[in-house]
Amino acid sequence: MRVHFVGIGGIGVSALAQYWLMRGAQVSGSDLTDSETIQFLKRKGVKIFIGKHKSSNLKKNIDLLIYSSALPQDNPELVLAKKLKIKIQSYPQALGSLTRDYFTIAVSGMHGKSTTSAMIALILKKAGFNPTVIIGTKLKEFGNSNFRMGSSQYLVIEADEYGASFLNYFPKIIILTNIEREHLDFYKNLNHILKTFEKYILRLPGDGFLITNKDDKNIKILKSKILKSKSSASPKFSSPSANKIKNQKSKLQFKIQNYSLKQAKTKKLKKILKIPGKHNVSNALAALTVARILKIPDSVSFEVLSKYKGAWRRFEIINPDKNGYLRGFEPKITLISDYAHHPTEIKSTIQGAKEKFPKRRFWIVFQPHQYQRTKKLFPEFTRAFDMADRIVLTEIFDVPGREKDKNISSKNLKEAIQKIDSKKEIYFIKNWQKIPNFLKSKLEKNDVILVMGAGDIYKIISHF
Repeated sequence: MRVHFVGIGGIGVSALAQYWLMRGAQVSGSDLTDSETIQFLKRKGVKIFIGKHKSSNLKKNIDLLIYSSALPQDNPELVLAKKLKIKIQSYPQALGSLTRDYFTIAVSGMHGKSTTSAMIALILKKAGFNPTVIIGTKLKEFGNSNFRMGSSQYLVIEADEYGASFLNYFPKIIILTNIEREHLDFYKNLNHILKTFEKYILRLPGDGFLITNKDDKNIKILKSKILKSKSSASPKFSSPSANKIKNQKSKLQFKIQNYSLKQAKTKKLKKILKIPGKHNVSNALAALTVARILKIPDSVSFEVLSKYKGAWRRFEIINPDKNGYLRGFEPKITLISDYAHHPTEIKSTIQGAKEKFPKRRFWIVFQPHQYQRTKKLFPEFTRAFDMADRIVLTEIFDVPGREKDKNISSKNLKEAIQKIDSKKEIYFIKNWQKIPNFLKSKLEKNDVILVMGAGDIYKIISHF
């Protein structure tokens, strides 16, 4: 089997490349730019072409081409593959094909997918379930990879809502962490989001499970819609078929289980978790609920959760010494890298950081991700930093192929925040490359730098 990946450096696509490599396939790929992920794949023996996509990157004997959803359809490698009648799948389609072959556990929702998926995967691994895992961040436990090849029927994945990708998946268990306005360059409004999630959930098989966060107001709305669908699960057909009705009923007989920060185990989890914030307690409760469905003893789950130190760019404390300070750097500071890029995530991350490091001075460094998100959630962004002491904003990260209206800047966000609180210490530094030297001139002992964003802002950590 020969498989070629276009956009192989993407976090999801790279995981599938590793999957096929472990299956014994000959794997090749291409991407516009080099990266740590690409170098990681090259070390594993994957032949990768870097630079402008060209039809010559694609060999005629390829059996399957898998491409990143971000790619335009006129990509020369895609065009040639169609001409040669090679089997072609987008990343969601390819992952969806895998979900049919496994007992798939899919973590869904706007926030917390990576952390919850990682927790579930590590619990299953400890319990001897030996799962295959495809998630959106790198885990030290998986050799700094976002992929793990298992030998069992279990597959743990993140089910991405962008572009309704999750409609390609066929899970047995769906975890729903939260729902709110997000990806408004694709979704029209919250109602459109809820309808898409409903369509996704109603595909669960009769022996499936839906696990929901009882504390989320929009999940409550969605669940009421689902329960109505379940209660009217015997539709009338103009020419009824017994089998058709039976199948329709079975699809809507899946079980629903809830978790909540008000439940009994919350205090214990808050006490043992090493990653801060109520949102991470909620993520742990979701993982615990999955474990119980699979009849994994709580003792196993709590042991795993108590040892979990987080993942790449999920409240990742960079190179800490025994006291949590950045090793070898003066003055003594703590440096944290986090993927937060939505107002809710920013707020939760800052709150969690202040709980973990009380009475310390914080520098929040933020790079907004995508012009459309910044524009459409602008009022929410202006209040996301209410708990921040000092803020450094850099220019918005431009997502290739997804941006049309770029008539907004982080400078607008700075001005709006200062209108709300004129005493707030906030800076706009257009090029993030200049931020490290700026901070070095301002830092004092015990300061905490919290770097947030889903773009390339994380690269500044190498300058400390």
